[in-house]
Amino acid sequence: MTAQEKTDKREQLLIAAEFLFAEKGFDGTSVRDIAQRADVNLAMISYYFGSKEKLLQVLIEWRFASSFELLDELVRNTEMTPWQKVEKLIEYYVNKILNGRRFHTIINQEYNTDRSQEIIDLITGIKMRNFSLIRQLIEEGVERKAFRKVDCEMTMASMMGTINSAINSKNLYCTLFRIEPGNEEEYLAKMKPRLTEHLKQMIHAHLQIQ
Repeated sequence: MTAQEKTDKREQLLIAAEFLFAEKGFDGTSVRDIAQRADVNLAMISYYFGSKEKLLQVLIEWRFASSFELLDELVRNTEMTPWQKVEKLIEYYVNKILNGRRFHTIINQEYNTDRSQEIIDLITGIKMRNFSLIRQLIEEGVERKAFRKVDCEMTMASMMGTINSAINSKNLYCTLFRIEPGNEEEYLAKMKPRLTEHLKQMIHAHLQIQ
């Protein structure tokens, strides 16, 4: 098996597990279910991950990796203005969370159960690392006199809470937007631009120096 084939099979298993964990929960999903959905040999799960719990850990790290990369890039960027960085941040999170609702369903499930403290600690550690970078972006704007001084924790809570509302109340928004609940494509097409623009206006008003 080539290195590319190994990578492909590993990603097949991660994507299959993500779908099943979101639909059936971690405890309701067996390793056999994952192997069957990924169309790979059952032994491949042990080969790549060792266990179902380790597979979940890798899935969480894999999906969060792009967030750290983007945030680190924004912090290091010396050409963008603070406002451009915040707008890029909003665009990224709206797209990432709305397009990856299954993954965020899993995160919410794991965060609200005492099934595995190790998984909770992993998620908390990753979120704290990412938040420290977002704090740097906001503090940079304050130092450069672009933003007023704000409560960084509550600023992020406002942004993430608004995005999560769009996910958790999908049926309500489908009714408000006059969309068939099962029409995923139309829901995303209507929700993403409206949510992005609303958040930009909200955060701009919140950060703007009066």
